[in-house]
Amino acid sequence: MNSFRKQVHQTLEISLRQKSGFGFFINIFLTVIIFLNTIAIILHTVPMIRKNYDQFFLDFEVFSVIVFTIEYILRLWSCVENETFKHPIYGRLRFIFSAWGLIDLLAILPFFVSIFVTDWGFVRILRLLRMLRLFRVSKYFHALRVIQRVIRSKQEELVLCMVFIIFILIISSSLVYYVEHEAQPYAFTSIPESMWWGVNTMTNVGYGDLHPITVTGKFLGGIIAILGVSIFALPTSILASAFAEQIRIQREKKAIKCPHCGKEFQEH
Repeated sequence: MNSFRKQVHQTLEISLRQKSGFGFFINIFLTVIIFLNTIAIILHTVPMIRKNYDQFFLDFEVFSVIVFTIEYILRLWSCVENETFKHPIYGRLRFIFSAWGLIDLLAILPFFVSIFVTDWGFVRILRLLRMLRLFRVSKYFHALRVIQRVIRSKQEELVLCMVFIIFILIISSSLVYYVEHEAQPYAFTSIPESMWWGVNTMTNVGYGDLHPITVTGKFLGGIIAILGVSIFALPTSILASAFAEQIRIQREKKAIKCPHCGKEFQEH
């Protein structure tokens, strides 16, 4: 039984280096189902498509839930083969409340909730949680794994940039509120309402539903727009340098030196 459970665990937790075998095709199948579910959720919002193919979407959802439920049960049963979840009870509880465990659970939970809940609007919102399964796909794509490592390595710098952006947004929105409120009390009704203008200005989107009309407000808006270009360049430069660093690390890992001549060869 233990050997079979270990085999199931290895099949579901396929190695990133493995490019063939039964486990590889099982994970390819699950990945395709995840993508098709995402597409189905998107297409189901189109009235004409929903009207003509509603039964097909329902059948596909039932099929997907059956597949995901079987996968979840097998993962929960075999997770004890992982050293992190080795305890037969507490290990499985830890798996249930882990990030991947919650993502797998949220993929099937909306369907079972819909059996007991009559509020279909609430159920449709829950169905969107199935898109979280796309995060599991990132384990099997090299480019997505590089992005994960880049964000993880620069998370402190990115958090600092985000805090700085929020700080500038609050200050700029507060200033434009006090400058424009008397001239446009119907537009800049409060600082939170002014933050929508601040976001549009700092990101240079410029929807135009809110814009200053006073001289001081226009001057302030121009300064904030220029400042926004500079501020949003910070995380871009941080990510660009991190990508270059990750590419260099990957190349160094693949490079193998010959013990006799000292020449470097690329690992394939």
